[in-house]
Amino acid sequence: MERESFENEETARVLNEHFVPIKVDREERPDVDRVYMTFVQATTGSGGWPMSVWLTPELQPFAGGTYFPPEDRYGRPGFTTVLRRLAEVWSTERARVMEQGAKITAMLQDYATPRAGEGELGEELARKGFEQAADSFDEELGGFGGAPKFPRPVMLDFLLAFYRREPATADGQRAREMVFHTLRMMAAGGMHDHLGGGFHRYSVDRFWHVPHYEKMLYDQAQLAMTYTSAWQVNGEALFVQTARDILDYVRCDMTSAEGGFFSAEDADSIIPGRTEKGEGAFYVWTKAEIDAALGDDAAFFDRAYGVVVEGNSPEGSDPHGELTGLNTLIRRGPALDAAGEATLARCRAKLLELRAARARPHLDDKILAAWNGLMISAFARAGMALGEDAYVATAQRAGEFVRRAMWRDGRLLRSYREGPGPEGFADDYAAMTGAALDLYEATGEIAWLQWAVELRGKLDELFLDAANGGYFSVGAEDASILIRMKEDHDGAEPAASSVAARNALRLARMLDDAALEARGMETMRAFAGQLRGMPISMPAMLEALLFSLSRPRQIIIAGEGAESLARIARQFAEPGTVLLYADNGPGQAWLAERLDFIRSASPVDGKAAAYVCENFTCRLPITDPEELRKMLR
Repeated sequence: MERESFENEETARVLNEHFVPIKVDREERPDVDRVYMTFVQATTGSGGWPMSVWLTPELQPFAGGTYFPPEDRYGRPGFTTVLRRLAEVWSTERARVMEQGAKITAMLQDYATPRAGEGELGEELARKGFEQAADSFDEELGGFGGAPKFPRPVMLDFLLAFYRREPATADGQRAREMVFHTLRMMAAGGMHDHLGGGFHRYSVDRFWHVPHYEKMLYDQAQLAMTYTSAWQVNGEALFVQTARDILDYVRCDMTSAEGGFFSAEDADSIIPGRTEKGEGAFYVWTKAEIDAALGDDAAFFDRAYGVVVEGNSPEGSDPHGELTGLNTLIRRGPALDAAGEATLARCRAKLLELRAARARPHLDDKILAAWNGLMISAFARAGMALGEDAYVATAQRAGEFVRRAMWRDGRLLRSYREGPGPEGFADDYAAMTGAALDLYEATGEIAWLQWAVELRGKLDELFLDAANGGYFSVGAEDASILIRMKEDHDGAEPAASSVAARNALRLARMLDDAALEARGMETMRAFAGQLRGMPISMPAMLEALLFSLSRPRQIIIAGEGAESLARIARQFAEPGTVLLYADNGPGQAWLAERLDFIRSASPVDGKAAAYVCENFTCRLPITDPEELRKMLR
C-alpha cells in the first residue's frame, strides 16, 4: 500500500480533501494500535498490517480494514473508492455514523475488561496448557500449527518450565522433546541467518525455510534466552552455538554507539545489480554467485545448504515468483565431522564478506524500552550461564543507557531516537523491571535491585487495575486513547501482566515480601477466566504460575572477594532460584531493612561464603567454590 496508494498523488488528493490522515508508528504507540486492531478484528473477522481505520472526531472507529488495492479489482473496492464512499456517508448520514461509533466503542470497552473467573489457580491449568500445545505441535517439522509458522519462544519457555516441573513423567519428556525438536529445526532453517546471525520474523511455509526477512529485536532477545535455557538442560552444542550467534549479531549490527539496542532491520533491500527493492534481496543467492565465490568448495557447500540452479523455495512459498532462481540458505543433513564443519565455516565467512558489499536493509534505529529490557535480560542470563563476562558487560551498558537517557523524573520513556520519545507503557516497565533483576543477579550491584523495586512500584502506580487486577497497557493520563485495554495474549512478546506477575513473585522471594507475592497471585487471578478457557493463549502467565508453585530458593553470596562463588552460583543455580549479595557495601543497609536475614549472612573465618537456602532456611555456609559447584550440580 505504501507504493500503490500512500505515495500516489491522486490518492493523497482524495485523502486530504475529506480526512485528517494520521500515520501511527505501532511500535512507538502500541496502545493506539491495539485499540483499533481489536475493532478491525471484531468487525471484519481478521486483522493485520497495513491497517486503516476511520474515526469520528471523538476517536470512535466506524470503518476499517487491512489491505485495499489501489483501484477496484478482484471484487474488492480500491482505496480511493473506499475513501469517497466513506466521505459521502459522513456527509449524508453523520448522525447514524456517530451512533454506530458510540455503540462499537461500548462493545470494545466491555471486551477490554477480562473476567477473572472463580477459584484458585493450580497445576491443572499448566497441564491443560501443555495438552493444548501438544495438540497443535508439528511432529515432523517442529513448531505449532502450519504456515505461516512463528518461533513462539513464549510457548517454548513454558514447555521447558513444564518439563522442569515433572522431568520424569511422559508428559514432561514430551514437552522437552517438543522444545528441542523445534529449536533444532529452526536453527537449521532459512529463518535463521546462517551467515550474519540472528533470526528473521517468521517462516511463510511450514518448513522453516522461506522467511519474512525482517529481523526484530524482540525475537533475537527471546530466542537467545530460549536457546540458552535449552542448552542448560541438555548441554547440546547446537543450542549454545545458536544462542551465541544471535547475541553476537545483536552486538555487531543492532547496538547503538551509546549501548542501547536498535529495533529492527527491514525485510526489503535493493536487489543486487538493480535499483528497485525486493524482499530478502540482501540474503538470497543464485547458485552461480555461490559457485563463483567458493570455487572447489562450492559443490560441498551447495549440498549442505540446499543450493540449486532453479532456486530452493518450497512449492507454494513464493506465489509471485520473486525468488525464482534464488536460494535461501537452509542446512541440510546431519552435522559433519570437524573438518567438514570447518570447511562450511570458511565458506560462510567468504559469503558474508561478499554480502557486506550489498545494499543493507534499512535499520530501524529507534531504541524501545520494552524490547531493550528483553535484550538486556538475554545478555545477562547468557552471560551468567556461559560465564561470559562480555555478555554481562553488554547487558550492563545497555541498562545504563536506558537508565540515563530514558528514565526521566521517575518515569520511563517508551522510545529514544536522537532524543526522548513518548512515555512508557506497561510492557516497558515490566520488561525493564525483569532486566534490572537480571542485572542485579549478574553483577551483584545493589543499584539494579533498587531500580527494579522502583520500576515495579511505578508500574502499579500508573497501570494497575485496582478493581479487577492485572495491568492496563496504557496509563490513565492519556486523553488520546479511547479505551484502556489489557493485553490478554502472550504472542510475539509476552503480555505486560504475565511479565509483571513473574517479576512480583521473583522480588517476593528476594525480599521475603508477602505483599509482593500477593500482588503476583492477584495478577494471575485477574486472567483466571482466560486461563481456564484457553490457557495456552498465555504461556508466559503459565510459566509464572509454575514459578509460584515451585519451592522458594535463594543463594546468598556474603563477603567481599566472592566472585568465584558468585560465578558458580550464577552458572549452576536452578531456574527459579534467586541470588542475593551481602557484601557490606553501600546497599547493605537498604537490603537489610527489607530482609532481616541478610544481617546474619556473613563471611566465615574471613572467607566469602555462599548460603544455599529454601525460603530463607539455609544449609551451612560454603566457602569452597568446588563444593558449591557439586551441590548445585
